[in-house]
Amino acid sequence: MVAATPRLPASGYALEVDGRLKVEFTTRDGAMAGGEELKKRFPRLQIRIYDAATKAREEIRIP
Repeated sequence: MVAATPRLPASGYALEVDGRLKVEFTTRDGAMAGGEELKKRFPRLQIRIYDAATKAREEIRIP
């Protein structure tokens, strides 16, 4: 059995949870809000926002 590999989005933003892409957003604010909510509920998860325009990842940290 082979697992499907999700493709990186061509535009917008995506949430990456523990190294796996989960949800796509059209705005950075939407991705940040979703990521922060998820991080507050599950603080041990590694959550990053992937920006398709710059091909960069930003980790979400909640103090």
